[in-house]
Amino acid sequence: MKHDLYRKANLSLSYWPADTSTPLLNLDFVRALRDAAAKVPDRIALAEGSPEKKSRKKITYLQLLADSERLASALLEHFKPGDRIAVWGPNCIEWVLIQFGCAIAGMTLVTVNPSHQEKELEYILRQSKAAGIFVKEEYRSRSLIDIASKVSKNLPALKAVIGFADINSYMFAAADNKDFPDINPNDPCILKFTSGTTGFPKGAVLCHGGVLNASLFTIKRSGLEEGGVLVNPMPMCHVGGCGVATPGTILQLGTQVIMTEFYAELLLELIEEEKGTFTILVPTMIEAVLNHPNLTRYDISSLKSILSGASKVDASLVQRVRSQLGVGVTIGYGQTECMSISQTHMDDSFVDQSETIGQPMPQCEVKIASPEGDPLPIGERGEICCRGYQTMIEYDNMPEETAGVLKSDGWLHTGDLGLMDERGFLKFCGRLKEMIVRGGENIYPAEIELVLNAHPLVERAAIVGVSDEYWGEQVHAVILPKDQENPPDPYTLYQCCDSSLAHFKVPKYWYSVDEFPTTETGKIQRFLLKEWIEQGKLKRRACMI
Repeated sequence: MKHDLYRKANLSLSYWPADTSTPLLNLDFVRALRDAAAKVPDRIALAEGSPEKKSRKKITYLQLLADSERLASALLEHFKPGDRIAVWGPNCIEWVLIQFGCAIAGMTLVTVNPSHQEKELEYILRQSKAAGIFVKEEYRSRSLIDIASKVSKNLPALKAVIGFADINSYMFAAADNKDFPDINPNDPCILKFTSGTTGFPKGAVLCHGGVLNASLFTIKRSGLEEGGVLVNPMPMCHVGGCGVATPGTILQLGTQVIMTEFYAELLLELIEEEKGTFTILVPTMIEAVLNHPNLTRYDISSLKSILSGASKVDASLVQRVRSQLGVGVTIGYGQTECMSISQTHMDDSFVDQSETIGQPMPQCEVKIASPEGDPLPIGERGEICCRGYQTMIEYDNMPEETAGVLKSDGWLHTGDLGLMDERGFLKFCGRLKEMIVRGGENIYPAEIELVLNAHPLVERAAIVGVSDEYWGEQVHAVILPKDQENPPDPYTLYQCCDSSLAHFKVPKYWYSVDEFPTTETGKIQRFLLKEWIEQGKLKRRACMI
C-alpha cells in the first residue's frame, strides 16, 4: 500500500519534491551480502534455471559470500582496487559471483552484452580501459573466448582474459587473503554502457549506494516480500539484472532463480518448481507467456506480481496480465543514467497502471522542465528531469557529454519528454531527440505510434523524422506488419492517422520491415531506421505528398 503522500498529492507545478519518509540505506554491495549471509546463511541465494534440469545449480548465501571473497582475493593478486573488470557472458551463477568478487576487491564491474560482436566488445573494453575480462567460453555457437583473446591483442590495458570454466582454479590458486579494501557507498561499482538508441553507447558510472537503494525501492514497490523468490529472465548485463534483480533480492533476503535464457515455457516451469513469487518481464516476454499454448498446464499460483518496463507497456497487456494470470503489475521507468525514477503502485487504478509510468520513487526529486530548466505548469509537456541519490557519477571519460545531461545543481536531464498531473503521475511522451520539427510545428512520434499500434494489422510502428529541404523535417512511418503476407495498406493507415491527428502530424512516407533493429531491451534503434531511409536501404511502400 502506498504512503499517504502519494495518495494526497495536489501539485500546482510539474515538480515533485523528494519523499524523505523512507530513509536511504548507508550500504555497499559488500555489507549487503555479508548482512544477508549472517541473517540467513543456509537460505538459497541463487538457483540456476537452465533448460536442462541436471545442470541446475544452487548456492546458499554463506557459500556465495565465501566464494566471492575467494575470488576477490584472487583478483587482488593480479589487479588493484579501482581497476575495471569486464564480464562477457549470459546469465549464470558465475556472473553474480564475479559481480560480488569485484565489489569486495574494490573494482568496478564493466558489463558486456553476450550478443555483442567483436567491434562492439573492443569499443567497450577500450573506452572503459578494462584491466581484465571474464568470458563465457561459448555462446550461441560463437567462441567468445577466441573473440576476446583476439581483441585483447589491440588493447594494452587488458592484462588477462579468464574463461568462466577456469574461475574455480583461478580462485583457489590465490592465497586466501581477507585484507580487503574499505568500500564507501559513493564508490563506483558498475560501469554500464547505454543501450545505443541514438548512436555510440556511453559508459554510465553507477555507485554502490545508488544501485542498492534504487533496487530496494523498486523491488518493494513491485511486491517482492522478504524471503520471496524472484524468477529472473532479465539479462545480467542489463541494469534490470545486475542492478535490480540481484541487489534487490539480496536486500530482501530472497532467492533469485537466474534464467540462463528466456523461454516462456521455461519461465512457467521454474515458477511452478521453485514457487516463484515475483518476476521481471519486458512487454515482449509478457506477450510470449500469455500466448503460450501450455500456459494453463503449469501451477503458477505462487506468483504474486510482475514488474515491467524498458519499453511501452500497452493498456491491453496490463489488463490481460490481471485477467489471465491474476497477479499484480507495476510499471517502472528509469534509465541507465538514473536507474529508478518513477513506478506505478500495486494498488493504482487500472487507468494509472496502463496510461502512466507512475509516481516518483522515494528520495528522488522530479520535474517536467522547460528548455530553461524551470518546472512547467501541470499537464504541459517538457523534459523529464530528476535529482537524487541514484543518478550516475558521470559518463566515463566523457566530461562534455556528462556536463550536457548532469548539471552542476545535481539535476539529470533525461532527454525524455513527459508530463505530470496534479497527483505527480508521469506520462512518457517520447525522446526529446526523437521530436520532429516540421515547418515549425513540434511533432511527437509516440503520439502517432499510439494510433498506428492500435490498428489490427500492425504489430509495431516507428515514426522518425528525416531531413527535408522545404519542411526542415518530414514524418516517415516504418511498419512491422502482424502478417508479412497480409501487410496493411499504407493509404488505409494514412486515413487512420488523418482522422485522429492534426494533418501536419500525419506521416507522408511509409515503409515496412520484417523486423526492427532493437537494443537488448527491445527499444527500437531509430537512428538506424533514419540512416537506412536516407541511404535508400528501406523499400518505400507509399508517398502521400
